[in-house]
Amino acid sequence: MRTAHQYRLRLTTTQQTTIDQWLELCRRQYNYRLAERFNWYEHNRCDINACPLICHLPELKERPSRYSQQRDLVNSKKLFPQYKELPSHTLQDVIARVEKAFDRWLSGDSNGKRSGKPRFKGQGRFRSIAFPDPIKPEHIDGRFIQLPKIGKLKMILHRPIPDGFKVKTAAIIKKVDGYYITLSLQDSSVPVLTPDAPTLDNTIGIDVGLKSFLVDDSGNEVEIPQHYRKAEKKLKRLQRSLSRKKKGSNRRKKAIKRVAKAHLKIVNQRKDFHYKSAQKVLQQGKHVAHEKLNIKGLAKSRLAKSVNDAGWSQFLQILSIKAERAGLLAVAVNPNGTSQNCSGCGTKVSKTLADRLHACPECGLMLDRDHNAAINIKHLAVGHSVNKAHPTSEALAGVDEKPALYA
Repeated sequence: MRTAHQYRLRLTTTQQTTIDQWLELCRRQYNYRLAERFNWYEHNRCDINACPLICHLPELKERPSRYSQQRDLVNSKKLFPQYKELPSHTLQDVIARVEKAFDRWLSGDSNGKRSGKPRFKGQGRFRSIAFPDPIKPEHIDGRFIQLPKIGKLKMILHRPIPDGFKVKTAAIIKKVDGYYITLSLQDSSVPVLTPDAPTLDNTIGIDVGLKSFLVDDSGNEVEIPQHYRKAEKKLKRLQRSLSRKKKGSNRRKKAIKRVAKAHLKIVNQRKDFHYKSAQKVLQQGKHVAHEKLNIKGLAKSRLAKSVNDAGWSQFLQILSIKAERAGLLAVAVNPNGTSQNCSGCGTKVSKTLADRLHACPECGLMLDRDHNAAINIKHLAVGHSVNKAHPTSEALAGVDEKPALYA
């Protein structure tokens, strides 16, 4: 089992200065290695439909790889002795990040999904450094953790490190309100749970929305908090104050920090709400079915502010991880027809986005729109259709399961 715990750091002034210098050196190394890959790409690429039959191609450059760039770190340390102050594996991790960003732009990830073109990091935009080597147990002494070339760092241990877990890696992250350390923990003795197949008895369906954050198939609702909208007035005042400050002044830097802290508070509030909502759903001990939404597409619509404020993508990711650790499944189903079709008889009842009540003219079922959708999502997760189409094999055999299915 692999998990991560994040703790706040209480650093001395010297330690803060050291980490800030390391972050700046890593930023420069990141930009330099990314520029090497861009130079190779621009030098070697040639469109087939634009290449003449007779031409003189320049000598092709060898493609920079992760290991070739890591071997070149020796030259960087000779030219810039300050790089000798950083742990070697920390610099190697920077190059690994460059390779990951560059390859995802050219080739895509394991699912073939390509990312955007990686950008150079501006000043203050490189905010984390990693320590990929495992941390030995003797290097953790109560609230202190010892890292290479920086010494002991004091942590606020708001929750203890679980017994039996080994610290595999560590990463220091700089946020607007201070410094944090993320410990990656692993315990191989924890068994991997194999969940049962979803059925009507061991599965619940949830429908996420903007009127209520989510509604389950029993009709229970979780109100949407709208953290961003509630903070808009304060943000407007802080951003107006920022716009009046002279660029490069100390007052402007302080105003930037105030705006960043306000945004960070919203992020923390939303994440805390998502974790508590996921815990509330999973405490029933059942598999969870939800819609497979195109959240990026919805975030470009006229509902963009509300969709981003709700943070469905982060919530569903948290729900999936927590369900896996609990030995449960988070099943994503096709959303087509879940809001329009009747959960009682399968008849399509057309509705606009403003229609919040489902009233079926065929069977007379009247439910809240989201409640009806949650029931349909549950049925799709267990393999039942939500369309009024051909009769099922059970119905052809003379077995009427409709009352049991839609009770």
